This record gives sequence, structure tokens and C-alpha cells, in this order.
Amino acid sequence: MLSKSLRLMLFTAMALAAVAVQAKTIEIEGLDSLKFDTETITVKPGEEVTIKLVNNTELPANAMSHNWVLLVAAADAEAYDQAATQAGADNDYMPADMDDQVIAATGMVAGGESETVTFTAPEEPGDYEYICTFPGHFAAGMKGVLKVEKS
Repeated sequence: MLSKSLRLMLFTAMALAAVAVQAKTIEIEGLDSLKFDTETITVKPGEEVTIKLVNNTELPANAMSHNWVLLVAAADAEAYDQAATQAGADNDYMPADMDDQVIAATGMVAGGESETVTFTAPEEPGDYEYICTFPGHFAAGMKGVLKVEKS
């Protein structure tokens, strides 16, 4: 027979595993048309979210890589994108001096690759823009909105 403390530890581990399974997972494909195949994601405040960015292009990485960058509500996406271009490929087109404007991000994903990022959705309901910072992609319309809505 299991001791009371062992049963409690087993119950706690099972409960934590059940919570982890409940995380919302979204797969997004970066398209050669310079769009995300998913342009709106709806989540609950404080919900754990996993984004899997997939790039199925056959073009070379220096021509068609993508990333997924979720910005804070007050961020100026255009200004962030301009700074990202200046940050350059060596920095994955991510301006280090603007880290405070990013909630979550993947690295650059070349053709045939994918990358996953897990984060906690903001507690504040509202619209949070996500963009691709590979040069020219945001300007061409590669963006979307994470909608944080109460049930």
C-alpha cells in the first residue's frame, strides 16, 4: 500500500501533467506569398500558448526565411520591423535594443524547417500584433493578430 505522502506526490504529478496537456498549440505556416496561413489567433488571458512556425518553401534561406514575433500591445510594428532590418541577418533580424517590445518570438526558419515557442498570453485583453521581420515580409503583409479575449 502506498504511503500518504507518496500518493500525494503521485496525484500532484498527474495533475501537473494534465495541466500541461491543456496548453493551446497552433501551427502556422509561413508562405512564399509573404503571408502567414493563420492571421488571427484567439486565446484567453494567461493561457499557455505554443506556436509552431513551419516553412515549407523550396527557396534558399537567404531568399525566403520566416520568423514569428509577437509584439506588446503598445508596440509600433512598423518601427520594430525597420529596426529589425537594420539589426541584420547575424541577429536574426531582431533588434536587441527593442526586446521590451517582444512577448515571444521564434528564430528564423528556413525551408523545410520549423521552430516552436511557448509563452503565456498577456493578462490584458486586447489585440497583439505578430509579424515576420525578414526584410520586406512585414511590408508585404506578413502579419497577424493574437486576440486575447475573456471567455
